[in-house]
Amino acid sequence: MKIVILDGHTANPGDLSWHELEELGEVTVYERTGPDETVARAAEAEAVLTNKVILGRKEIERLPCLRYIGVLATGYNVVDIEAAREHGIIVTNVPAYSTESVAQMVFAHVLAVTNRTEHYATENRKGRWSACPDFCYWDTVLTELHGKTFGIVGLGNIGSRVAQIALAFGMKVMALTGKSADTLPAGIRKASLEELLGSSDILSLHCPLTDSTRHLINARTLAMMKPSAILVNTGRGPLISDADVAEALASNRLGAYVADVMTTEPPAADNPLLAQPNAFITPHIAWATREARTRLVATAVANVRAFAEGHPQNIV
Repeated sequence: MKIVILDGHTANPGDLSWHELEELGEVTVYERTGPDETVARAAEAEAVLTNKVILGRKEIERLPCLRYIGVLATGYNVVDIEAAREHGIIVTNVPAYSTESVAQMVFAHVLAVTNRTEHYATENRKGRWSACPDFCYWDTVLTELHGKTFGIVGLGNIGSRVAQIALAFGMKVMALTGKSADTLPAGIRKASLEELLGSSDILSLHCPLTDSTRHLINARTLAMMKPSAILVNTGRGPLISDADVAEALASNRLGAYVADVMTTEPPAADNPLLAQPNAFITPHIAWATREARTRLVATAVANVRAFAEGHPQNIV
């Protein structure tokens, strides 16, 4: 079987191995593939693995050998599922591999805002503590999480793990979820969007991106939030309106925005969020711990093996 990986660099920049995949067929790994290179590179492949390279209808219809697409991620919006189905192509993804890592990033961001550790470490490298007349100093608000209200939009794998960690901090946890209230774990209270917006000291987004959730956080919903609130987005960039969140930060109607995703990635240099001092944005790396990527590669290989053996798994 001829296997092509279109954009292997992000999942495996060289610290992991594709050796087990190579046992299943002839493997060609491209670090990155541009839109105009996709068809030529995948032309003879029976199996193609992709992270962010798009395999839309026009690409799929020009790949007669293709029988399998393995998405190197949980989200599979880069593949035209209907076109794949019409052509008898199996599409799989890698579910739940990054749950722990993304949940960890949520609180890395939250703690960066509430404790400002990077700020103080930077100041102390400049000699500020050494020159201080007192045994300590602080010039930012320092906030304790215990007793605060943590709101969560979406209680899937990641949202549920985030809720557990928030409870461990002694926080009150509320969630907007389609699950019935009597099935929620102890300590999590079901709430409406309006209640969540008005009550949350921290609001974390973990819902899928759909027509109904696109720009869920906008000027109208931001006006319902506490002006001191921290908004967290490790889900999908378009869950928020960049311009509206930037304006809320600039006018002190939102305490902080912390995110690992942007509407367009990489973002335009003039994106208004990048200029806001209280916007703390990391470059879509919550999923990228070595441990999570090891699970990703292992499951991707297992998916290809299952396909080759005639019993595909993790089909989307």
